[in-house]
Amino acid sequence: MRFMSIVTSPRSETYGNPTPELLEAMGKLADREIKAGRMIDNGGLMPIEQGARITIRNGELSVLDGPFVEAKEVIGGYAISEFASKEEAVALAVEFMQLHKDHMPGWEGTCEVRAFAGPPTA
Repeated sequence: MRFMSIVTSPRSETYGNPTPELLEAMGKLADREIKAGRMIDNGGLMPIEQGARITIRNGELSVLDGPFVEAKEVIGGYAISEFASKEEAVALAVEFMQLHKDHMPGWEGTCEVRAFAGPPTA
C-alpha cells in the first residue's frame, strides 16, 4: 500500500528552520528507507510566502499569491512510502516525529499518514 505522510506545524516564526542536526537525522532516515525500497519520494516545502493558492468559489477561478494570512497551519514537508500495512507507515511517522522532538526541543507539529486511493502504481 502506498502512503503519504504530511507534516504540518502552526504558522509561527518561533520555530525557524530545521536545525542542521535535524536535517542530518532526517537525511539518514530517508536514505535508509530509500535503500530499503520503502520510501518513494520526500521533500520539504518552501515558505507559504513563496506559494500560490488557486481557488474556485462561486464558479470563479482565482489565483492568490502567498502569504495566506488566514493560514493557521503550514505544510512543511511530505513523504511517499510503500508499506504492507498502515501500522508500518505509522511506525515510520512516529520515528520521524521523534527526530523533531530530539533535535528541535519545543517544536510542535503533526504528521498525518494517509493511504492513497486505488491500486498502487509500479
